[in-house]
Amino acid sequence: METVTSRRNALVARFRSAVGTNRRSRTHLLLDGRRLIADARRGGAAVETVVVSAPAIRREDPALVALVTDCARDGIDVVAGSERVMAAVSRLRSPSTAVALARHLPPTQDEVLARARCGCLLALLGVQDPGNVGAIVRAADAAGAGGVLVGAGAADPFGWKALRGAMGSTFRLPVSDAGEPHVLAERARRTGCRVLATAPRGGRSMYDLDLTEPVLILIGGEGAGVESPTLGSADAIVSIPMAGGVESLNAAAAAALIAYEARRQRTTA
Repeated sequence: METVTSRRNALVARFRSAVGTNRRSRTHLLLDGRRLIADARRGGAAVETVVVSAPAIRREDPALVALVTDCARDGIDVVAGSERVMAAVSRLRSPSTAVALARHLPPTQDEVLARARCGCLLALLGVQDPGNVGAIVRAADAAGAGGVLVGAGAADPFGWKALRGAMGSTFRLPVSDAGEPHVLAERARRTGCRVLATAPRGGRSMYDLDLTEPVLILIGGEGAGVESPTLGSADAIVSIPMAGGVESLNAAAAAALIAYEARRQRTTA
């Protein structure tokens, strides 16, 4: 196995470039961590190159050796990196022992909308914390949602932080860009979806709405929530019942609760 020791190596530059690439022009994803790489591969991600920690390989770390063996068997390029190289390609404070590049092949918006009959669709508008975006994708996957659409004002669902937060769910559940909210809403309606917008208070209880039908649920940002013009264009406003004194829920918590209520209703039906 080739060992890379220089941070100026062209391969290191490729890994670092994948982080700084604009969301709309991205061609590759940075998979930071052995477990994420394994999850991505199980989800069908096209992993091209893996850099593994040379010291960890010398220690014969069993999990890392297994990953290297599996990748090599499947024809994926695997190289060893020195501690300095791992610190350059990994974004974590304590660098991962394995970091990979995978081709970015996201589904189209239409492909995600077509899955509305498989489960509710979540559209994230203004959710700016990548950890929250990743957590929502993970919860949507666990709840059996049909897919997730992410607006331009939200954090990049394919950025390294969101990918780690999703724990591999991004490669099991269709995730795509949402575009402008009003355009997305109209396209969703043309596919037979009802459009619901979330609000902390004042909407109909999620327990009183029919979530068994194809629905697109708009999730607002951590602070402002779904903006007023978008709220006004929704077919209905949905709220999660809360005890008095609680102003609002975290965006990830709200999305998870609604996705699971939709699953409960579909299972009961």
